[in-house]
Amino acid sequence: MLVFCGSYMLDSTKRSLEKISKSLEKNLEGRESLIKNTRQIVILCSESIIDCHKNDTKSAAKKVLAAEKLLAQYRKKTAEGLYRYLLLPEQEFVEASSLLSILQGNQVPAIESLHVKEESYVLGLLDCIGELRRNVYDKIRTGHAAEAKKMFDIMEELYLQLYPFAYFDKIVKEVRRKLDVARILVEETRIAITEEIRRSELIKNMKKSRK
Repeated sequence: MLVFCGSYMLDSTKRSLEKISKSLEKNLEGRESLIKNTRQIVILCSESIIDCHKNDTKSAAKKVLAAEKLLAQYRKKTAEGLYRYLLLPEQEFVEASSLLSILQGNQVPAIESLHVKEESYVLGLLDCIGELRRNVYDKIRTGHAAEAKKMFDIMEELYLQLYPFAYFDKIVKEVRRKLDVARILVEETRIAITEEIRRSELIKNMKKSRK
């Protein structure tokens, strides 16, 4: 007849759970540290975007560079299991870097040059569409219809290149929602651009008729 001792039977389980608890505690601490420390990256990118809209690309470039250096530091000491907490700051970095490059007349940086995850790159570019829309409206407001049209063309082409990624909605979280938002922004901006071009042409024709 076997006699079972409850405490003895669960000794290995207790050791396993203690080990798991320590591991999870370490991950929790790492997560909280990452979230806290990467806020500075998000702030730098947000400030860079603001500088871009103020046409201060020199200041914007400095902040993008500072964000890039911080990201590089955290990548080196972030375990693969915690990397998902770097996705948001990476996304913000892609958005700021892309907007800056476009306003400087340069090509949007490739994913290899930014050293970010695929998900961060796609979502960051989608967010950039909203900032391009703002730039288009700024140009319309200041009477630069031709420049606004050029910026809109870039905005629309970026959306068209990203549109096929709706297929990967199950893999890239929120990509379909962001695409839906981008589509609305593109359509609204197209209407605004069309109206502004018509208005500009009307004013030009009125001036000609007065001569």
